[in-house]
Amino acid sequence: MKNRPFFWHILPSFLFICAFISIVLLLYTTREFKQFYLDLTRTELKNRAILLGQLVHDVMDDSVSVIDSLVVQMGKQTDTRFTIILPDGKVIGDTREDPSIMDNHDNRPEIISALEGDTGVAVRYSNTLSRELMYVAIPVKKADSVTAVIRSSVPFISLAERMEAFYSKLIFAGIVIIILALLISIWLSRRLSRPLIHLKNAADTFAKGTFTPVPLLPNHSVETAELAAAMDSMAIQLAERIATITQQKNEQNAILSAMVEGVVAIDMDGHIIMLNSAAAEMFNINEEAVKGKLVQEAIRNTAFQKFVSKLLKKKIQLKKEIHFSSNVEHITEIQGTVLRGAYKDEIIGVLVVMHDVTHLKRLENIRRDFVANVSHELRTPLTSIKGFVETLLDGAVNDPKESERFLRIVNNQVNRLNALIEDLLTISRLEKEEAHDEFILEPVAIDNVVENAVKFCSSRADEKHITISLNPGSKSVVPLNAMLFEQACINLVDNAIKYSDENTQIIIRTAVKNGSVTIDFIDQGPGISKRHLPRIFERFYRVDKARSRKMGGTGLGLSIVKHIVRLHNGSVQVASEVGKGSTFTIILPGKSE
Repeated sequence: MKNRPFFWHILPSFLFICAFISIVLLLYTTREFKQFYLDLTRTELKNRAILLGQLVHDVMDDSVSVIDSLVVQMGKQTDTRFTIILPDGKVIGDTREDPSIMDNHDNRPEIISALEGDTGVAVRYSNTLSRELMYVAIPVKKADSVTAVIRSSVPFISLAERMEAFYSKLIFAGIVIIILALLISIWLSRRLSRPLIHLKNAADTFAKGTFTPVPLLPNHSVETAELAAAMDSMAIQLAERIATITQQKNEQNAILSAMVEGVVAIDMDGHIIMLNSAAAEMFNINEEAVKGKLVQEAIRNTAFQKFVSKLLKKKIQLKKEIHFSSNVEHITEIQGTVLRGAYKDEIIGVLVVMHDVTHLKRLENIRRDFVANVSHELRTPLTSIKGFVETLLDGAVNDPKESERFLRIVNNQVNRLNALIEDLLTISRLEKEEAHDEFILEPVAIDNVVENAVKFCSSRADEKHITISLNPGSKSVVPLNAMLFEQACINLVDNAIKYSDENTQIIIRTAVKNGSVTIDFIDQGPGISKRHLPRIFERFYRVDKARSRKMGGTGLGLSIVKHIVRLHNGSVQVASEVGKGSTFTIILPGKSE
């Protein structure tokens, strides 16, 4: 059913009530007036008959003509038809007709009542006058006996005419009353509906989020004032609750957005209730677009779908490790638990929290490899030292020539162990400074640092007749830890010397590119295969393990370079091709001329 304004609910009721009351009053008034008029006419006819009866009583002994003449005269004076009837029903006088030709009236009901001593009243059609009349008959007594009956009557048509005139006025009055009732109903309906419309507009304002006090209308009722006060109280409470809910929602969204863990809430039908940006990034989906969709439709990961299905079925805490393969494979640890509603024991869905443990797994693998590599690197010189010491103890010490050779080998292995330990301590210290942000930088001319590194390595280059060409081009002063950065440059120059053939050239050049300072270390060595380039800066990673150990390397030099450059907020890159040498490039942010 179509909704209607409150005004149109009230108005028909008021109109119906007013019309009903008006019609009832009209019918009741008509009935009462008709009865009143009939009673008044009957009383008047009776009084006229009594008056005539007194006159007739005096002439009863006279001739019929005298009596008839008296009746005619009185009828004309009072505009009433009078009829004189003897006890036997004979008419001896009548105002309108000749008594001699009139019927016997002894069977008339009003005459019968009058002959019995009562007043007779009747309304019926008169054959003589051919119209409906009201008759009132009274007895004329003499010595307690009825000597005659006087009957007075008037035509009923005159009564009807008067009633019609009265009805016309009454109908007109009724129409006026109905119009007034209509106007009053409209006014009253509007008066009653106006406060409701006013309160409804205030409620609409509340619905739009504006919780201003409800102003009262003039001549407001107590109930309206109380309702407005209740709405004001409700508005205050709503404003407080909405503010609290909004704050809680904002805090929740801020927390979820700041979380590195992915969070996904799913209802019992498998539809996504919400997920945070971390989860959307993990699945490479749009955060808002997938809300309300099925997990199978939104998240294209079979392992995750199976996990959610199992969680929804068992409704217990679950934990699993799954793999995501987008551009790079990620290892994610997911934990699921039931999501409870406001009522006790009500389960409305499940909550899945995902933590990307790829970095932890990679660190765990690096740690495992590191332990294995350290063990291997330490075991090799220790085994060598132990073997030669045992040989010396077995008697080789008595041979001066052999013992000296063995002791030199042991000394070399000890030096190797010392270099390895020094490099490990250096990496450990660099990682500590990086983690605790304890690194202090000072403005230093980059060309001077590179030049010092070249001077430090020049003797080794001379041994292999290798030329080092330094092409300074940046003239920049960069925030550096000069000692550490010089060590990084020394490691790169030393590596270039180690892996370059005799009578070759090493080129070192500095430049400024796109606001960054670059330092290139270019050698003419054997080069590095592309498959080794991604891991070249890992600890203990060697392209040619046998050659590296033969040259006395620890396998930590490039890893130390990487850590030092990262401490300076820079990066180190390598470009190489087998048989064409290698180019190591250090890129440092910013420059100062």
